[in-house]
Amino acid sequence: MGKKLYVGNLHYKVTQEEITKLFGEIGQCLSVKIIYDKFSGESKGFAFVEMGTEEEAQEAIRKLNGSQIYGRGIMVNEAREQAPNSRGPRRKPGGGGGFRSRGRF
Repeated sequence: MGKKLYVGNLHYKVTQEEITKLFGEIGQCLSVKIIYDKFSGESKGFAFVEMGTEEEAQEAIRKLNGSQIYGRGIMVNEAREQAPNSRGPRRKPGGGGGFRSRGRF
C-alpha cells in the first residue's frame, strides 16, 4: 500500500493528468483525486495523491512543497485520517428544522 499525501492551494485549472505527471517525476504515483464542490462542480483547491512508497512520499514533500503551479505555491504534506464525525453531527431524516417553541408567542 502506498502513502497518501495532501496537496493544497491548487489553482482551479489544475488537472488530474498534470498532478499525476508532476508527482510521477518523483516516483510511482498510484492515484490522484482532486476534490470538487458537489454543487458547482469546481475544484475546491486541493487533492489527494497516493505515492508508491513512504520514501517516494517523503521525497515528493521535500521537492514539491512550495513549488509553483499556475503561479500558486502548492502545499504538500502527509494526509491525515479523517476523524469520526469531523463533518459535524448527522441530522435525523424527517426535516423539522430544529426549532422548538417554549410557550406562547
